[in-house]
Amino acid sequence: MKSSRLLSILLLLQTRGRMTAAELAHELEVSVRTVYRDAEALAAAGVPLYGDAGHSGGYQLLAGYRTRLTGLSTGEAEALFLTGMPGPAAELGLGQALSAAQLKLRAALPPELRAQADRMRARFHLDAPGWYAEHEETPYLAEVADAVWQGRMIEVLYRRWKEPREVTRLLAPYGLVLKAGRWYLVAGPDGARTYRVDQVLSVTRTALTAELPEGFDLAEHWRRTQEDFHARLYPEQAEVRLSPRAASLLTGPQARALTTTGHPDPDRPGWTRATLPIESHTQAESQFLSLATDAEVLSPPSLRARIQTTLSQLTARYDLPATASQ
Repeated sequence: MKSSRLLSILLLLQTRGRMTAAELAHELEVSVRTVYRDAEALAAAGVPLYGDAGHSGGYQLLAGYRTRLTGLSTGEAEALFLTGMPGPAAELGLGQALSAAQLKLRAALPPELRAQADRMRARFHLDAPGWYAEHEETPYLAEVADAVWQGRMIEVLYRRWKEPREVTRLLAPYGLVLKAGRWYLVAGPDGARTYRVDQVLSVTRTALTAELPEGFDLAEHWRRTQEDFHARLYPEQAEVRLSPRAASLLTGPQARALTTTGHPDPDRPGWTRATLPIESHTQAESQFLSLATDAEVLSPPSLRARIQTTLSQLTARYDLPATASQ
């Protein structure tokens, strides 16, 4: 709706300062011409909005002008309270700040939206870690977070999985990521690397400034990191046929691969043939043996032969009559 878009323009200029018509169009997913019309509408309504032409120009609000928090829809008000994460905020030392911000936001809402937001907060709770994940102590999270906020380099004693186990690193903090209940630090200066905050053994602050690489986007970097991780985790492939039960047990990248590559098996009605990513022959052997008669590996031949060898050894160990392989 136009009214919602006009409010979005006001809030964008209020929070970010000067923005070009192209930047506003990109944020709002509209045309530049639409932004021009909206700017004219705001100016006609008395909003002190002015624009400068030229390479460094753009739209800007008159210094000191602020708009009150109005125009929230019911869904927007509910979403704002749903995004509150008291656990992670408390770990960062921002628990009281989050509570105060939610209190101020609630007070600014009209009564009907306030009731809806209260209902949302009372009926939804975010608990990110999995059931079997133990809570990892992060005693230096506050110091690391402070370095991120202040843009200061830190010297850390870090525990890693290979020798030497404990190493000293001078890091330029770029950002923090909370993934499945675990905090990660993305830091330089030699390329953006990922560090588990619970493996930081000590932190020493420095007076050195940590500069973000030009154009660095934390969310985009993390997305690429996840893609690279899954590509390394599943470097090989196997062609298999699966019963409906076996197909229903697949998760993650294998479930997605089943959706994109799966097709009815011509030799077994009701079964599905697909090409699935696998971590290694060892992992794949264990996985497909656990599916017993609900799965059959067709290729690569080396994996199929490995499973046949294991089955032959099991047959001999349990003194079972040998059966002809398929």
